[in-house]
Amino acid sequence: MSAQILDGKAIAADLRQSIKSSVTERITAGQRPPGLAVILVGEDPASQVYVRNKRRSCEEVGFYSEEHKLSTETSQEELLALIDSMNEKEAIDGILVQLPLPDQIDEETVIERILPTKDVDGFHPYNVGRLVLRMPILRSCTPKGMMTMLERTGQKLEGLDAVIIGQSNIVGRPMALELLAARCTITVCHSRTKNLEEKVRNADIVVAAIGRPNYVPGAWIKPGALVLDVGINRLDNGKLVGDVDFESAKKKASWITPVPGGVGPMTIATLLENTLQAAELHSKSAN
Repeated sequence: MSAQILDGKAIAADLRQSIKSSVTERITAGQRPPGLAVILVGEDPASQVYVRNKRRSCEEVGFYSEEHKLSTETSQEELLALIDSMNEKEAIDGILVQLPLPDQIDEETVIERILPTKDVDGFHPYNVGRLVLRMPILRSCTPKGMMTMLERTGQKLEGLDAVIIGQSNIVGRPMALELLAARCTITVCHSRTKNLEEKVRNADIVVAAIGRPNYVPGAWIKPGALVLDVGINRLDNGKLVGDVDFESAKKKASWITPVPGGVGPMTIATLLENTLQAAELHSKSAN
């Protein structure tokens, strides 16, 4: 048995094409294009790459976009003032503050300053709370992107046992809520979890999001399982790998995401999807 590959690049390309068509329809109907403001504080190389990719994606689908680059020494008050101005700007539907932030800035304070209706990352407590109550509006990008990938498998998710390795606010916790809403039975594992191998061996869905290269061996994967690998780790030889040992795991899984080219492209595509959704919400409230 060899797993089918969940090609994040291809699925993301389809999603971007759909978004582009929707933007064209908006403009034809006399509405403005969706607008995204990206704020980068500091000189983190990985963050700079992410921001550049987001700008290109905005151009591809026809969004209006703004990029605000601030120095590492920027104060929290200065950043909050910029967020306030973006909250008030009608042309902006989504605000993304690239994480991580410098030590002098509190991430939670920044996230909560963004209007929930412009929180296209889906990190605001309001949006997470709505997901808890099964009333989602703007959903966290990476988990929502993974749910889109699971839909592409054609597999019925109801009743499946899902194990999420990692409990971060960005991936693990919201992904647990997404899968719970899909009527899966959820186990969230973390650094204090006992018998991790046993839990993974019994899982119909495995989501790995801990940032440890090849941490989950293929031997742990249940035959026919769906495997979603969020990890992006660079080895000493320069090779990028995930949290799951791909070569051994693909021999047992029914579907598996590669690294790179799996979950990563879906995160940016879902950010665009959320921005379009936010624009449509703003258009309705203005009428």
